[in-house]
Amino acid sequence: MTTAKDLFIIVMDLEHSVGQGDLSLALAGAELVDLIGAGAIAVDGDRVVPGEPPTPDDRFLAEAAAGLTRQAPYERIEDWLWRRGEDLAAAYQAGLEESGELQPRRSGRLSFGPERVELADTPARRRAADRWKEKEPVLAALVSVVGIDDERSDEETGLDDEAVTTVVAAVHDAVMELEAVRQRRNIENAAFANLWRGP
Repeated sequence: MTTAKDLFIIVMDLEHSVGQGDLSLALAGAELVDLIGAGAIAVDGDRVVPGEPPTPDDRFLAEAAAGLTRQAPYERIEDWLWRRGEDLAAAYQAGLEESGELQPRRSGRLSFGPERVELADTPARRRAADRWKEKEPVLAALVSVVGIDDERSDEETGLDDEAVTTVVAAVHDAVMELEAVRQRRNIENAAFANLWRGP
């Protein structure tokens, strides 16, 4: 199990509306956290410094490790999040569908209604739920970053690893930047629509 997979499962389980871009950035951050935990990377200031190439069992974590920049001055955490995070939520969804952990669900009574997916009852889902119930600090912090309030104050985050704290802060900053881009685009679109409508 990885923190990223647990994060994806929890967001699905809570059925909370989360932007794909926000979730993708958080998943990329979760992968970095697991690579820190595995000793595969270190954080030096705002840079991701790779260590020994790991051999993770998880396909996505292996891809993340393979994508690390292995030459100085190394990559900034935020740059890595944007690069790795591109369409990552969709990739995780496809991966869970392939493994049977996400199954089709049809909304409404008619069988030809729009198709959605739901989580199957698997050991992975139960493990993720246990981590969430225990308010595991890293998972809780990343869930909070994507806009799901777990009713804890910032002082209670419990992140006691400086490198992990740096990564979570970078994910938060990237998500805020993405929201600012969205708002700017909405304002520009509204102004453009008004221009066409005329006085």
